[in-house]
Amino acid sequence: MKSTGYPVAYRAFKTAQTAPFICYQTPYRRNFSADGVAYSGADHVQIELYTKDKDQIAEGKVEQALSSFFWQKTEVYIESISLYQIIYEIEV
Repeated sequence: MKSTGYPVAYRAFKTAQTAPFICYQTPYRRNFSADGVAYSGADHVQIELYTKDKDQIAEGKVEQALSSFFWQKTEVYIESISLYQIIYEIEV
């Protein structure tokens, strides 16, 4: 995510940031099993891009950084902080 040029932090920044900025987190891990034994796992990672306005250039930078992954994307507007939150979800 650093290749985007935007500030990046795990979960939250310790100081206020000016949009655009990125937070990411790993809310859960999914294990795969065979014959009753867990043999592999994948971390579910959420990358959250925050922007003041709809910013396709910022989204393009994040999507370029994620080009080697399959991802899903959702978008919401958070009225309480007046920011768009674009969430990219991947498994690694």
